[in-house]
Parts: sequence; C-alpha cells; structure tokens
Amino acid sequence: MLANYIGILNLNEDESNLKSLTMNRPLASVIIFGRYRVIDFILSDFVNAGIKTVGIFGQTHSRSLIDHLGTGKPWDLDRKMGGLFIFNYCLENPPISDVKLLKNNMEFFHRSSGDHVILASSRMIYKIDFNKVAKYHEEMGNDITVVYKKVKDEEGRFLNCDVFNLDENNKVLSVGKVLGLNVSVNVSMETFIMKKDLLVDFIYEGIEKNKHGSFKECIYESVNKLKVGAYEYKGYLSCVNSIKNYYITSMDILDLRVRKELFFEGGKVYTKTNDSPPTKYYEGCEVENSLISNGCLIKGKVKNSIISRGVEIKEGAVVEDSIIFSNCIIERGAFLKNAILDKNVIVEEGKKLIGDKKFPIVIEKGEIVENLLRKAGESRK
Repeated sequence: MLANYIGILNLNEDESNLKSLTMNRPLASVIIFGRYRVIDFILSDFVNAGIKTVGIFGQTHSRSLIDHLGTGKPWDLDRKMGGLFIFNYCLENPPISDVKLLKNNMEFFHRSSGDHVILASSRMIYKIDFNKVAKYHEEMGNDITVVYKKVKDEEGRFLNCDVFNLDENNKVLSVGKVLGLNVSVNVSMETFIMKKDLLVDFIYEGIEKNKHGSFKECIYESVNKLKVGAYEYKGYLSCVNSIKNYYITSMDILDLRVRKELFFEGGKVYTKTNDSPPTKYYEGCEVENSLISNGCLIKGKVKNSIISRGVEIKEGAVVEDSIIFSNCIIERGAFLKNAILDKNVIVEEGKKLIGDKKFPIVIEKGEIVENLLRKAGESRK
C-alpha cells in the first residue's frame, strides 16, 4: 500500500470542447454513468492503492465539485492525518497557470508526510493498480515514470492528447500530439510518478523561468536531462475531452466487459451517496440495454440509454441512445435520440430531439425544450 505517496489531481484541463456541460462546473464534476462524477474514477484509484493524502487543484466554477467531494468521507479521506485538501475553489478571471497554482499552495507539499507523488488529471477514465505502477517506478530507478497506453485511434477519441516516443527500454525520448492519422501511438494518460522534492523543484523552476504554460511542460522539457520511463497500461481507457467523446465514453458502460473492468475489478469506485428510493417501473414501460439510477419513475420506453437519479419518463415517451442527467422530466409522447440532457431539463409533451451519434444534441441545465424550440424559430424569422 502506498502510505508514503501523495495523490495530486491537477484539474487545469482543456474544457473548450465541452462548454455545454462545463459552463457552470468543472469537467471533474460532470455526471457520468448515471450516478458518478468524472473525478470519482481517478480518486478511487488513489484510495484503492492506499493513498491517504490527496490534494485537488482546481480553478473555476468549483461549487458543484466542492458539494460533491465534501469532506472526502465516501473515499475515507475525512481523517486527522492526511485526508482530502481542495485548493483555489473560486472563480478567478483570467485563470492562472497550474504551475502558479501549485506554487501558491506550496505549504501543502511541505506539510504532507509522503516522499513520492502521483500527479494525474481527471479527464482520463481508467481503472489501474497504482501499487504496480509505483513498484515499477522504484524498481526501474526512474526519476519520473509516466503512464501510457498503446492505441490505434480510429475514432479520434484521443485527438490532440500527448503521445510518447519511446526507445526499446521504454525510456521517453520525446513528446508529441495525436494527429488522428490512424496509426498506433503511445497515448499519455496524463499520470506521473516522481519524488516530492523533484516536483517542488519543477514548480520553483517553472516560476523562476516564467515560461511554462502548464506543469506538464516542465516534465516534458526534462526528458533529456532526467531518467523518464514509461509504464504500459493495457486496460480500458477513454479521454473525456469533447462532447463527442463524453457521449462515446458514457455509452461504453453499456458494454458488459467495460462495466466489469471499471466497477468490479481492482477495487470499488466510490462516490457521494444519495438516499433516494429504488426506481419504480410502471406497467407498460419498456427498458432495453440501459443503465437506470435510483429514484426514477419509468412509464415510457428506454433503450440503450443512461438515466441519472430522479428522472421521470412519462407514458408514451421514448428515450433512445441518450444520456439524461438528474431530475429531468420527459413528458408524454416526447421522443429523444442521441441526446444529452443536463440536470433539471423539461422536455414538453410531444417534442422531438434527435441528434447524431457523432454530434449528439445537448440541452443545457434547467432548460425547457418548448421554450428552446420557440426561441430557435424566432431567431430564423
């Protein structure tokens, strides 16, 4: 168990292609798989490995993230020694670089007792045993170990992600970007292991030289100076970096193989609990190959969809290939296909929302679809 390791989640993530879902929340707290948040997976990986101290460095619109994480109790991080620490949970405009954010909270690193750190982002969804990664890091004597997966990105799921060029001993030679050329590449999982003292040196160097746009650049510029090795991961991996990829990643959970790997192998996935009653299925409803959370009322038809807590789908309504966030209401006779509905959306009676699998339609939080359609019609006049 990694009692001498500190977990760091750097939430300085590119959300430019997710604005419909991240307008008022960080990517880390976006609902995924019905009852979880994006951050739950990496945070659970830390806890399952025995890490007792976790620092989360966020920047903007963090109210929902703070509400979700609370004191860290669901992850057993509400403790006197170590525990969960959340930094810079306020709106700052313009946002500062993550190097400066880390520097502004340097006391966290000095006061934490661990001598190694695992630095990760939240947007990579995977299940990994960090004990094995840490063992590899220490046995190889690396200054830094990065985690990667070899993929042939036929669907563009990792477009613009970092890619490692490696030698025969898995030493990192250089870092590039995924260009979508349908070739096999070593995609970075944005996860790094190093000594705490080295991380502190990177932070001070980044501030002193005032040239680093992100902390990752500090690491990548050191590949020719330090021993930077790579650990190959072979399990399920997805990157939530666009609406399209969020939709694809969410639908992956309907695959039994993916569901087993993420939720039943290598430890649990923890999240904030909700004391809602079981879902009620009414006579005449139809449900096929769908994931439905607690507290729902299902009277219509649901197929190949993910339904979050507290959703009501009324008689005659049809929901296909869609993702519905919490507390939405789908009125009688409504039809949804390839749609994503944020929280508290009302789709009025008889309305149709039809998107494309590559470009699903997104309805933002709290909207009433009748009003949206009326506004769209007025704008075309």
